[in-house]
Amino acid sequence: QVPLVESGGGLVQAGGSLRLSCAASGRSLSGYAMAWFRQAPGKARECVAAISSNGRTTNYADSVKGRFTISRDNTKTTVYLQMNSLKPEDTANYYCAADFWGPGAADPNAYDHWGQGTQVTVSS
Repeated sequence: QVPLVESGGGLVQAGGSLRLSCAASGRSLSGYAMAWFRQAPGKARECVAAISSNGRTTNYADSVKGRFTISRDNTKTTVYLQMNSLKPEDTANYYCAADFWGPGAADPNAYDHWGQGTQVTVSS
C-alpha cells in the first residue's frame, strides 16, 4: 500500500490560487501514474488532472484546463496541483491517487491507492 497524504487545501476567494501537494511519506512515487480527483457533496468523483507514470502525458478535465497544472518534483516524492483563477464551483474535497505504471487515466477504478483528501472551498 502507498500511503498518500494530501495537503494545501483551504478557504480562498474566487480568483485566488492554491497549491495542493501529495506525498507518500518520503517514499518514491516514481513509476506511478498520479491523478487528482475531486468530489463535491452529492456529485460523482471527478478526475481533474492526471500525469502518466513516465511523466510525459498530462490530462485535464475541460472545466480546469488552463487554470490547473499537475506536476511532479524532481525527486519524484511529491505531486502537486497548482490551481489558479479558482471559482466557487471548484469547491470540493480533493484526493490524490496512484496507479503503478498507469497511463494517467481519468477513471477512478484505475487507481489502487488513495489519500484521505483535502478540502478546498472557494468563496464568491
